[in-house]
Amino acid sequence: MQTSEGERYDVVVIGAGPAGTAAGLRAAELGARVAVVEAKQTGGTCVHTGCVPTRVLAQTARLLRQINTAGEFGIDRQTPQLHWSKTVDRVRAVIDEVQSAKGAPGALTTAGAELIEGRASFVDPNTVVLAGTGRRIVGDAFVVCVGGHSRALPVPGGELASFAEHILDLPKVPRSVAIIGSGATGLQLATVFDAFGADVTVLEILDRIMPGSDHDVSRVVTDTFRSQGIRVETGIDGVSAIEETAEGGKRVVYGRNSRARTLDVDLVIASIGWPVSMEGLGLDAAGVQTRGAAVPVDAYFRSNVPHIFVAGDANGRSMLVQAAKSEAVAAATNAVLGASRNAPHGLLPSGGFTDPDYAGVGLTEDQARSRDPQCVVAFVPYAEMERAIIDHRTTGFLKLIADRRRSLLLGAHCVGESAVEVIQAVTTAMAAGVDVATLASVEFAYPTYTAIVGEAAARLLAVPVSSQGQVPTG
Repeated sequence: MQTSEGERYDVVVIGAGPAGTAAGLRAAELGARVAVVEAKQTGGTCVHTGCVPTRVLAQTARLLRQINTAGEFGIDRQTPQLHWSKTVDRVRAVIDEVQSAKGAPGALTTAGAELIEGRASFVDPNTVVLAGTGRRIVGDAFVVCVGGHSRALPVPGGELASFAEHILDLPKVPRSVAIIGSGATGLQLATVFDAFGADVTVLEILDRIMPGSDHDVSRVVTDTFRSQGIRVETGIDGVSAIEETAEGGKRVVYGRNSRARTLDVDLVIASIGWPVSMEGLGLDAAGVQTRGAAVPVDAYFRSNVPHIFVAGDANGRSMLVQAAKSEAVAAATNAVLGASRNAPHGLLPSGGFTDPDYAGVGLTEDQARSRDPQCVVAFVPYAEMERAIIDHRTTGFLKLIADRRRSLLLGAHCVGESAVEVIQAVTTAMAAGVDVATLASVEFAYPTYTAIVGEAAARLLAVPVSSQGQVPTG
C-alpha cells in the first residue's frame, strides 16, 4: 500500500538468506503483507560463498584421497591431477544448482511476499530507505536477518589476508597456505588445500583448535591433521603483522613463547570470527541497541525496540543455518501474532567436513561433568566397527554422555567418516526423549556407520557410574 510516507507493509524482512527467506515465508503464511528486502542475491552467504562451495571443495578433496588410496583396494590407478579451473567451474555450477533448487524468489512470490532488491537503512523505527533509489518502505514490524561476514585481521598488513569467500577467485592452487584461527570453515579449507597438494599451517592463539568442541574431538582432529602433514600450532602469542615478500608471497609475523617468528606462504586465510553485517543498516536511527558485533534479543527475538525482531547471525546466538531458520520462523510468528514463541537451541547439531569429519550435539564431556561428576561416558572407536574397517576409514570414535541413571542422553560427539550423519541419528533420539536402553535395543542396519550409535548406547549401560570413561583411540 502506497502512502505519503512510503510503501507500507505489515512485516518488513531485511535480508533474504536462510533466515530472511524463512521469515518472509512464515509471515506471508500467517496472512501478513510482507516485503523482503535483499541487497545482493537470495540464498545468503551459505549458498554463495560459505557452506555450499566449501562442501563441494571438501568433496573434491575426498575424491582425491580416495583415488590416492585406491591401490590398497587392488585398483590400478594413475596419479590423479587436479585441474583448478575445472574445479572452480564445478563449484560455481553447484552453487547455481542449489540456488535454483531452493527457489527462494519464486517461493516468496508464490507465498505472496514482495521481494525487493536494495540495501535498506533505517531512518526511524518504522521506516527504511533503499540506498541509491531513495525508495521508502514503512513496516509495522521488522525482522532483521542481515547475516555476517568474515572478520579482518586487526594488524598491519591485515588486508593482505584472504577470506574463505575469496577462494574461488584464486588463479591456481597455492603451494603453501597459512590459516589463522581454527574456525570451522578455516579447518575445512586446511584439509582441502592439503589434499590439493599445498603445504598447510594452522595458527591458533588458544591452547587447542576447535575450542568449542569436546576436548577429545579437538585432540583427535589435531593428531590426524598432523599425521597428514598439516602443521598445527596452538597457543601462539598472536599475529602481529602480515607482510609481502620479495617473491610475491606473504609473510606472517607471529609470536610464540614470547619470541617473534615468521612464516612465508603463498596465501594467508583469516578465520578469526564472523561479526554481523550491520554497516549502513542505520540501527541507531531506529533506536536499536547493539552489543559488540551483534544485536541482543530477548527470548522472543525482540530487540530493545519491541517491533524490531532479529534472527540468525545478526543476534549473535548461533552462526548455523539450521539455527537461523528456526529463529526466523519464531521471530516472524511473533511479529505477526505477538510475542509468544521462542526457539531455544537445546539441541543444535553441528560439525565440519574436514578429514576426518567431526560433529557434536548437546553437552561436551567437560560441561556434563561440571554439572554432574557421576554422569556416564562411553566410547566406541571407529577401528572396532566393521563398516569403517571395510572402507579403510578407521580413524575416529563416537562418544555418548548420559546422566547417572542412564535415562537421558546429555551429549554426543563424533570424529570420523560420516560423523555429521552419525550425530544426526543421535540428535533425533535425544529430541524424541529416547532413553539409553531403548537406543541400545535398536537393530541398526549392518554394516553401517550409524550402527556405532547402538553399540555406544549398549556400552553406556555397562559403564560403572563411578567410571570417568576411557580415552578413545585415534
